[in-house]
Amino acid sequence: MPRGPTLLVIGVLTGLAFPALAAGVRPLMAAAIFVLVLGTFLQVDGAAFRRALGRPLVSLLLPALAMLACPLAVGFAARGAGFRPELIVALVLSVCAPPSTGTAAVARMLGFDATIPLAVTLLSMALAPVTVPLIAAGFAGLALDPLALAARLALLVVGAGALALLLRRQAAAQLVRHSRIIDALVLASLLVFAISTMAGVPAQIAAEPATALTLVGLAFACNLALQALGALLTPGPLAERLTTGLILSNRNVGLVWSAMGAAVSPMTALFFAATQFPIYMMPRLIELLLVRRERKEKAPS
Repeated sequence: MPRGPTLLVIGVLTGLAFPALAAGVRPLMAAAIFVLVLGTFLQVDGAAFRRALGRPLVSLLLPALAMLACPLAVGFAARGAGFRPELIVALVLSVCAPPSTGTAAVARMLGFDATIPLAVTLLSMALAPVTVPLIAAGFAGLALDPLALAARLALLVVGAGALALLLRRQAAAQLVRHSRIIDALVLASLLVFAISTMAGVPAQIAAEPATALTLVGLAFACNLALQALGALLTPGPLAERLTTGLILSNRNVGLVWSAMGAAVSPMTALFFAATQFPIYMMPRLIELLLVRRERKEKAPS
């Protein structure tokens, strides 16, 4: 999917430019996430996945870093910076969400190994019913139902995983032959999700432009800081360090959003929407600034 990062940028900007379209596809958000997870499962090699789980970095360190260290660090940093409580709540809730289910697909678009982000995402989702309610209660005084959160996660991950396993057993050869079609379906689901996240955002921006601009800037700053942290803490080649950065920075705030329901304040909802801009735009920037440069350096002269 060489043009994937560019299409992701187009998707989020389309949702922003055409509010009616964003509102129209909003009901498809859950289906888009399911297709995204299913397509990612279908494209990951089982043996490589098991090898990834055997690495302590993948099975222990990265999930703990993503689900505990990062949200706690962001929360204490926001408090130390003197942010007002409502903004601290929004920041902490966005970072305590598990890594985005689309990170593996984005990694594949950039030519990285999708196995590591998928493994870390699944392990983080298993931790989320415990860590998210505890962190939300500690920093925000919010009560999230861990059983409801676990049920949503199980429906998404177990359902998609079971269907992928069935398809692999019944039609493995066909899946290999039609891998490009699966790629296209994954990209389409990412575009639908990107557009749907912008539902209602233009009206919020028009009502409070200064606040919206501040939140978008903060979302980019937080995303970049977590990407830099991941890149600095990960040994090895550039691709692995950038993959870790994507895992730590791109979070599935939709899961926390749905689990909170009516408890989401307007400020938090607007910040959750703002986090989508760096999630969908940074892969294109990474491709332009780093990945293409590395490919040119490796190319024979």
